[in-house]
Amino acid sequence: MKITIPKERREHEKRVAATPDTVKKLISLGFTVIVEKDAGANSQISDKQYEEAGATIATNAKAAYSEADIIFKVQRPLMGSEGEIDELSMMKDGSILIAILDPMRNPEHVKAYAQKNISAFAMEFMPRITRAQSMDVLSSQSNLAGYIAVIEAASEFGRAFPMMMTAAGTIAPAKVLVMGVGVAGLQAIATAKRLGAVVSATDVRSAAAEQVESLGGKFIMVETDEEGETAAGYAKEMSDDYKKRQAELIATTLKKQDIAITTALIPGRPAPVLITDEMVASMKPGSVIIDLAVEAGGNCSLSKPGEIVITDNGVIIVGHLNVPSRLATDASALYSKNLLNFITPLVKEESGNLDIDWEDEVITGTLLTKDNKVVHERLTGGN
Repeated sequence: MKITIPKERREHEKRVAATPDTVKKLISLGFTVIVEKDAGANSQISDKQYEEAGATIATNAKAAYSEADIIFKVQRPLMGSEGEIDELSMMKDGSILIAILDPMRNPEHVKAYAQKNISAFAMEFMPRITRAQSMDVLSSQSNLAGYIAVIEAASEFGRAFPMMMTAAGTIAPAKVLVMGVGVAGLQAIATAKRLGAVVSATDVRSAAAEQVESLGGKFIMVETDEEGETAAGYAKEMSDDYKKRQAELIATTLKKQDIAITTALIPGRPAPVLITDEMVASMKPGSVIIDLAVEAGGNCSLSKPGEIVITDNGVIIVGHLNVPSRLATDASALYSKNLLNFITPLVKEESGNLDIDWEDEVITGTLLTKDNKVVHERLTGGN
């Protein structure tokens, strides 16, 4: 079977869905690997490196897609007038698409996959079970996002992070508040601590307290009997009363902080607004907000997708898009390994062909379309 690695064409995307290392391993599983010319250029991977790993270089997208039985991508394919080409139209009917497909915000794309009889797998729907941890693209990419958020906060912040005692006087450490203690939040806490900041964090999940404290942070939370976590391990939307009390707590805490890093996301819904206009107005001049949820609407009411906003009172609000892609080389290495770990158990050793158990939890959790139908329960009204 032939696996194709196309060049990513969506704006702000620098990652690639395979590295020379994963190409070698895919070939050892029995696949033929085709990489589109310059697919890895933005991740510092040359065509020559792919060729040395055993891949064939396709001169253009049409050549890459025309023979593909399986397509590894980072983001969903371009359709119609979305970009320079219509990638979906180039795919063979009956092929397999494995990527981050953002199906909840793009249901019309999912229907198009079904109409073309493509078996489409959304990697961001990976169930949070032990054996799927190595396939979890949200975790691998969020980990890097949490790291780079702190580095970019330090770059925008006009002062030092650690306490410094000098003959000329003492510099106080920066105070960092991390809002949302998922994978990105935990990495942000760890990175900020390594840089010498005083770190506190908040989350709707009480179980996060132990994780925050183990990294040297102070946990701040509204006292409640509400459960802030779904059965799948994700944060869920809280009651209006909780939101009101949370806003009061954040307002009191935020005015004392130098940096806020927001990471709160609710799958399938707009990001909750955690920092309001009034809260921003109460912050000190030169304070920095890094909004990692800006693509889902933003955790800060004043953040703008793809922009750095400086408010009238001197607060810097950073809303970079596709944050993991800002570390494209490492992000590609981790993402491509996630895909390799996903496909490997599906390969039948004797023949090298796929042998998919369509009832397996990993498959049912990620499969969007099959046999000309949309099959995922979150898209058909099952959940």
